[in-house]
Order: sequence, then C-alpha cells, then structure tokens
Amino acid sequence: MSLILEPVPPAARALVPPLVIGISPSLACTGIAGDGWADALRCTGRGHHRLRWLRGEIRQRTRAADLVVIEGAAYGRGGQAGHQEAGLWWILTQDLRERRVPYAVVDPRARTMYATGSADLAEEHPRARQGRVVKGMVRDAVAERYGLTCEGPGRYGKAGAFVLAAMGLHWAGWPLAVVPDAHRGALDAVSWPERTAALQACDLHFFREKSLTPVENALE
Repeated sequence: MSLILEPVPPAARALVPPLVIGISPSLACTGIAGDGWADALRCTGRGHHRLRWLRGEIRQRTRAADLVVIEGAAYGRGGQAGHQEAGLWWILTQDLRERRVPYAVVDPRARTMYATGSADLAEEHPRARQGRVVKGMVRDAVAERYGLTCEGPGRYGKAGAFVLAAMGLHWAGWPLAVVPDAHRGALDAVSWPERTAALQACDLHFFREKSLTPVENALE
C-alpha cells in the first residue's frame, strides 16, 4: 500500500459519512431508519404514556445524529388521533431543537417523489386507497433501489423513514444510490438546516478526476 502524497480535501479525510436518521412519526408505529437499516417503534400504551415513550426512544436513537430528517405532520387526519399525531410531531421536533440536533422537515409528497420519481402515483385508485397504494410503491422502490426489504408490522413506516434518511445523506454529499433527475429534484423542495462541520460534503470532483471512489482512493 502506497502513501497518498497529494492533498486530500479536509472534509474527505475521515471518509466517514455523517450519521443521518430518518423518522416517519406515527402513534401506532413510528418508522426510524439510517444507512442500511430500518426499524419500527411500537408502544401498547396510550395518551401521555405513549408520547413519553416515543420521545424517549427517539432521543436515545438520535443522541449521536449529525442530522435528523423527519416527515412533515399529517394534518389530513381528523379527530383525536390526528390531534395526537400532530402533538407527537411537535414534541419530537422541539426535543431535537433543545438538544441542538440539526433537522429537516420533508413533505410526504417530496419523500414520495424522491423514492419513485412522482408525487402522484395513485390517482387512478379510489381516494380511500391512495395512501396505502403510495406507501406500497415507496416500499417497493426502497427494496429495488437500495436492497432493503421492509417487512412485518410498520413496514411502510420503515420504508418511509429510510427514504428520508437517504434524502438527508444525498443532500450531505453521500448518496446511497444513483438517483435519476426526476427523483433528485425533490431535494430542492426541502428547507435544509445550516451545514455543520459533520455535514460538509466531500469534494467528489477530486475523486472523479482519479476515477476512484473515496474509499478506493484511501486504499490506493
């Protein structure tokens, strides 16, 4: 193995991507994901107990995060369930803010567009089924593009959270896969936070000139 004598951009020296966590909040089953994994958080309790439990779980799993990407609140739901769903979203984002964890809010349509290339996938289906159809398409897209199969309870939340994490990593300069322009445009619809030192993208132009990936360059 030979030494690298040419200067390497400071942000590329560690060759370690930032820790980006995606969250798809839900009272019944909150999806949470990162690079290569996805999980579902389920609590059998109700009311304040469930809100407190979910806040604690999210706090524990994001304690070292460089960026959290969270799905926007689903205000379309009515009644007490919709009221508590919105409350959960505000509890989680307030906690991130207080802990100074950078976060970005992604509209569900932007998430769907990044995953599939279109935000209007289920127009030909009855309105009552459109939401579930779109969630299934997002889940299929995650399996096809990233090789991550989301199964079991919370499978749609897992897939949605993974897409959010993938969007955050892409914005930070560490895309998990090649994404077509129609998908990539969804990143422009997001109000991203200010870049911290951990969120400074690698100078990929430096590596492209050598026809090497960052890891290959380090092992040259």
